[in-house]
Amino acid sequence: MRKFTVRRPSRSSAGRFGYAREILRTVPTPAFAVRHEGRGRTSSHVRGALLTLALLLATALAVAGCGSGGATTTSRAAHTRRSRARAAVKTAAPVHLAYHALYALPAAVRDAAFAPLSGGRFALLGGLTAADTSTAAIEVGDVHGILHTAALTAPQHDAEAATLGGNVYVFGGGVLTQFDHILRYEPASGSVTQVGALPAGQSDVGVAGASTTAYVVGGFDGTNYLNTVVAWRPGMAPAVEAHLPVGLRYPAVAVAGNGLYIMGGSDPSGASNAVYRFDLTTHQVRQIATLRHPVTHGMAATLGSTVYLIGGRGDLDTAQTADIWAINPATGRITGAGRLPTPTSDAAAMSLGGGIVIAGGQSPTTTLASVGELVPASR
Repeated sequence: MRKFTVRRPSRSSAGRFGYAREILRTVPTPAFAVRHEGRGRTSSHVRGALLTLALLLATALAVAGCGSGGATTTSRAAHTRRSRARAAVKTAAPVHLAYHALYALPAAVRDAAFAPLSGGRFALLGGLTAADTSTAAIEVGDVHGILHTAALTAPQHDAEAATLGGNVYVFGGGVLTQFDHILRYEPASGSVTQVGALPAGQSDVGVAGASTTAYVVGGFDGTNYLNTVVAWRPGMAPAVEAHLPVGLRYPAVAVAGNGLYIMGGSDPSGASNAVYRFDLTTHQVRQIATLRHPVTHGMAATLGSTVYLIGGRGDLDTAQTADIWAINPATGRITGAGRLPTPTSDAAAMSLGGGIVIAGGQSPTTTLASVGELVPASR
């Protein structure tokens, strides 16, 4: 018998019968049905049999293409995976940051609590002066200068803050001992009120706000390096939601998407190079990356969908760095993203209006009064 091969025809044929007719055209006619000279047209029953065969082949090919394990479904799934991967890379692409000097604070300060406010403003609360003494000053500014001032109920430093519902909440801190208070600063009135207490007195914490919740990471209770992630909402008691693998002081923290990113800090053995992710939904903690060098007393901020680790230092008080690192939240990949004009640790860093404001801090030789802005280099 003469051998023949069926090739899959185009899906452009209209309907199953059109599809069958196209198959029929692609199938070589068997020898018994070949038209011979002088014998007239091919018999009708043979042509009917061929059409029936073509219909069966069309049905089989259609079922194969539409089944759950068919090529069409597999191709669609692969396309979806590729699209999601491209979207993840696109949304997490870091940008290079350039520093622009803005102005000088009325007085140099480091280790202040800080938080962004509405209208492109920010607040600095407390901190250490150039004379290495704690201050109670509150300074509210924007990218043009300081707008007005207020005061905490007492001097303190090594606290951190978050903005929730338009008010600024300050967590812990200390002077000669560690504080457990949660203070509320109301920018509209300038008033400061204690509204809660942490599970323990703790300074040297990292704090970041997400929606209506503030997260307080690590810290020092006067004896121990703390490994807790404490969640707090106005009107609610604080709750420990997770534990880090090790106690940390001075971690840099920032929220991106559904994750809280914890970078560097000091553990009991020295400056850390670990980057952890705390999942805001599952409350799970895992290490996602390793910094190229251990960094403590650093600053962090989120711009777009990228987390930036800015400055910081090593174990020595004078080991500041000017490096800026971009951390991809989706992959944990770390890339260089610019440099500060001066090696700096212990500064305020806040995302405002498409840039990151940097205020105060400590250089290898002095406490800083500078205010500047990190913006995408293309700007």
